[in-house]
Amino acid sequence: MRTVYLNGEYLPENEAKVSIFDRGFLMADGVYEVTSVLDGKLVDFDGHAVRLERSLTELGMKNPISKEDLLAVHRELVSLNDVVEGGVYLQITRGAPADRDFVFPDPETTPCTVVLFTQSKPGVTESAASKNGIKVISIADERWGRRDIKTVQLLYPSMGKMMAKAAGCDDAWLVEDGQVTEGTSNNAYIVKGNRIITRALSNDILHGITRAAVLRFAKEAQMEVEERNFTIEEAQGADEAFITSATMFVNGVVEIDGAMIGDGTPGNVSKRLREIYLDESMKKAI
Repeated sequence: MRTVYLNGEYLPENEAKVSIFDRGFLMADGVYEVTSVLDGKLVDFDGHAVRLERSLTELGMKNPISKEDLLAVHRELVSLNDVVEGGVYLQITRGAPADRDFVFPDPETTPCTVVLFTQSKPGVTESAASKNGIKVISIADERWGRRDIKTVQLLYPSMGKMMAKAAGCDDAWLVEDGQVTEGTSNNAYIVKGNRIITRALSNDILHGITRAAVLRFAKEAQMEVEERNFTIEEAQGADEAFITSATMFVNGVVEIDGAMIGDGTPGNVSKRLREIYLDESMKKAI
């Protein structure tokens, strides 16, 4: 049985309890991060800690746990649960006031709720999806307007994944005003020649930690990066397509709305970026 962390305590997962009045439960009033674990070490922890602070700030929440303490909790959970490959999920909500109310509770009397747990995923670096690529469908982007804040409002992305599953595919790319924003839980890219094209940062997409690292590595490898909008039609005519996320790293997309991309296998650019990302991430993991 896993050991989890709840508000300063390490507990067996079946003993961890959160109030029914917690605003994360009632209002999706909270933020989260997922930090990958490779070889028992944390990947890009600093980046996730910085984004966590930004998300909390955007929602007017004070961070209840220091970066140093957060790192210690991550490491302790990885150790207690013997995680070699997988991830650590962190969630901070605005806490549990005495009753349900749309108005934010007083932070002086209602402390935030802090939850962390691990997920073990052996073989994640050599998954079938990474070798064969994934198939995606396109759907309308009907999320709220602040996708740059990593909140726990994940109902529509979950619906998108279920739409993809019903269509016999792996995931969905979201489209707004005719342009691709991102995947349900990842950033989206296409490749034309040696040029990697992905949507620029704004409130419209999540500021991916893996995205930032991969684009940095791409530029260091003398690949051209163009941050701009693109359509599904342009993506279907691209040489390659791929996604990035903390849990899938870099993963090729081989089909979009039934149209095969390239030769129907992950392309050379995405495969090379995956190799570089995993190699560099392992070197810098803590």
